[in-house]
Amino acid sequence: MKRALAWLRILGAVAILAVLVWQLGSAAFLEGLGRIDTAGVLAALGVGFVTTLLSASRWQIVATRLGLRLSLRTAVADYYRALFLNGVLPAGVLGDVHRAVQHGREAGDVPRGVRAVVLERTAGQVVLIASAVTVVLAWPGVVPDAFREVVTVAGVVVVLAAVAALVVGRVLGGRWIHSPSKWRRGFAVTLADVRLGLLTRETWPAVGFLSIATLAGHLALFVVAARVAGVGASVGQLVPLMILALLAMGLPLNVGGFGPREGVCALLFGAAGLGAVQGVTVAVVYGVLTLVASLPGAGVLLVRSIAGVRPARASQDGVVPAPRMAGDAGIESDVAADIVSGHG
Repeated sequence: MKRALAWLRILGAVAILAVLVWQLGSAAFLEGLGRIDTAGVLAALGVGFVTTLLSASRWQIVATRLGLRLSLRTAVADYYRALFLNGVLPAGVLGDVHRAVQHGREAGDVPRGVRAVVLERTAGQVVLIASAVTVVLAWPGVVPDAFREVVTVAGVVVVLAAVAALVVGRVLGGRWIHSPSKWRRGFAVTLADVRLGLLTRETWPAVGFLSIATLAGHLALFVVAARVAGVGASVGQLVPLMILALLAMGLPLNVGGFGPREGVCALLFGAAGLGAVQGVTVAVVYGVLTLVASLPGAGVLLVRSIAGVRPARASQDGVVPAPRMAGDAGIESDVAADIVSGHG
């Protein structure tokens, strides 16, 4: 079933891109690529470093509050690797799955390591949804009616879910923490981690600030992509459209981010009078620059792959490396579903 859902997500992204090519032609996808120059690449690497540092700092704070050891240097390297894997592998979250499980194994608590990544990603998504709702309320004219309803419903669902989690946590959290039921006990532990990792006075100001700053970094890269693609609209006109495009990237129908982003950009840029073709071009250039920004992660992956040869050689001399946990495959599959639901 999970494999079928993964294929449906990939096929959904391919279907969206196919419809756009059919309606707008391949030029919408190819035109901007020839405009990417050294300045654009350097800007992507610079902005990517800042946003990765901010995101890794957010992850470190959440993980540390949950009692997991994580240095900022390790967090940045692992985050870069995850971003690169997200960009080159199907589904767009497999790098984060690896980051969650690997850190959990190294810290000796895989479930809590997974929750740290899910909570870190969820914090970013909550800020993005709040920004999208603000766009809908402040600039209703830039959003088509159907999309406005989707964003509003998403905002209401997030608020209701947050309130429900707080109420349930207050009423049942302490009672269920010692329950003989594995599910109730796990639910209580998860709620406790949500409160500890995100909602305490020692946590939420820093996590909130880092999430807002990270979103600003993503928007800055989108502006760079628009300029590379030849769009001359003002930043004030572009930012509301880009916030909604980033929100669309969270839909579980993308391949490395491609799919809904291009479709939403075509819709929004067309409605704003900037042209649907320009919207697709900007989205494609943004996708390429995002991949460029994640390239340091390829270096991290290469260095660690080479370093991994040493344990293999040691095993030939009678030293046995730490075995892979038997349940890791199932854990990674479950983590993928959790992170997709908290993409951000």
